[in-house]
Amino acid sequence: MSEDQDLSNACEFIKERLYFVALRNKPRETSLLHYFCIDDELIYENFYSDFGPLNISMLYRYCDKVNKKLKNTSQSRKVVVHYTSFDNRKRTNAACLIGCYAVIHLNMSPEDAHKILVDVYNPPYLPFRDASFGGCTYNLTILDVLNGVKKGIQHGFLDFEHFDPMEYEHYERVENGDFNWILPGKFLALAGPHEETKIFNGYPQHAPESYFAYFRKHNVKAIVRLNKKVYDAKRFQNAGFDHYDLFFVDGSIPDDSIVRRFNAIAENTKGAVAVHCKAGLGRTGTLIACYIMKHYRFTAAQAIAWIRLCRPGSIIGPQQHFLEEKQTAMWIQGDIYKSRLKSEIPENNIENILQGVDSISLLDSNQDFNHEISKDNKPLRATYRHLISESAETNNNLKLIQTDSNLKQPEISQGDELLMLKWNRNNHSHPKSHLNDGMLTRSKLQAIPRATSLGSNVQKSRLVNTRRVNRASTSHHLLRSRSNGKKNIDLSFTPNMAATYSKVV
Repeated sequence: MSEDQDLSNACEFIKERLYFVALRNKPRETSLLHYFCIDDELIYENFYSDFGPLNISMLYRYCDKVNKKLKNTSQSRKVVVHYTSFDNRKRTNAACLIGCYAVIHLNMSPEDAHKILVDVYNPPYLPFRDASFGGCTYNLTILDVLNGVKKGIQHGFLDFEHFDPMEYEHYERVENGDFNWILPGKFLALAGPHEETKIFNGYPQHAPESYFAYFRKHNVKAIVRLNKKVYDAKRFQNAGFDHYDLFFVDGSIPDDSIVRRFNAIAENTKGAVAVHCKAGLGRTGTLIACYIMKHYRFTAAQAIAWIRLCRPGSIIGPQQHFLEEKQTAMWIQGDIYKSRLKSEIPENNIENILQGVDSISLLDSNQDFNHEISKDNKPLRATYRHLISESAETNNNLKLIQTDSNLKQPEISQGDELLMLKWNRNNHSHPKSHLNDGMLTRSKLQAIPRATSLGSNVQKSRLVNTRRVNRASTSHHLLRSRSNGKKNIDLSFTPNMAATYSKVV
């Protein structure tokens, strides 16, 4: 390491083998040092001022890249150095990647990996923030992400042996379904279906029938809708799926009855649950996080970190603080649930459970969360009641399964904005080629019949012949090197997406 003075502040992950450092200029390769950088290869696609963490597919590609470099016989005598710039956002994402690599492949504890990153004299790393418009009120740290990854490994959510990054990158795209597995085999988060499959104001919309084949193939048994009704639930029910409405206002927090009912539905569904709101980010991520805290004892920060790795942009604004405040209650409810697993509750008696569960309360309903004080008598971070609007707070007193046609919402909601941002960034970050890149154009999507599944052979034959791969621009060159620049993109939901991580039973 004495060949280059710039490495004096390098973080050592494998002695004389793997290092991480921030440099102001591109370093010179030597006979003993091999440098690589991912700053311009793996790029976070932001909504507003959010900048990370990079998604689980990028994490996979990074880990694969490092492993190949370490195993490369031509570099066996070289020190491998991951270098990054002093751009604070790029440096934070790069540090988070190598920290995750250390947890996943070097069996380091999150604390040890984080200590390596912060012990060397460097500017402090930026905290990650949410995808809301405006100021940041909740900081998610690199250590939170490392802990989320560790918990994901412990509970079998993360299994890179079976992970398919191309599949992940395909289905996260708006025109291909816009969904991600959060807990494999248990929770699929997605943007809300619409009345029919079409292009609306330049944005692709998918009808319920579009999802049937994929849902059946991957054992999705129930759909939970959290937003206002834009499609008839009977279309799912008539196809053999259970469907539940647990409405609460876009960008707000659920009341206790919604959380309890959501958990009861998930606990009593013998299969996976597809959860959606408008964009499948805020409300969807919040309720799934409650389940994760209850059943796997994640902290709120760990749950937020894990869900954002799987579906970037999830859990927004006051929802973050709400999860912090619900953490202890979820842990207690989880302990109670485990102690009652062998109780006399009949199987398939979900209606009785839903009717009775609202009477359960672990916290005094008169508890004032606005004045919560920490153990050292200092105020905690701003609570959700300080942050949500009056209309959102009023919503928490509404009945659960009410018809939402009488609820007045802004013409353009937060979910609408996030969906359009995601669609627009996909379009702008994926330049077209003369061979066509496999994206659904307006004319192609309008040509799809309403009842045509996204997994049908008819759609596949119409929309995709042999074409050049064009996934997320962040990993485009990696995909090309893997497939020689060409790939038959299968728009059908055929790969075993649920097996991309280890299946949750």
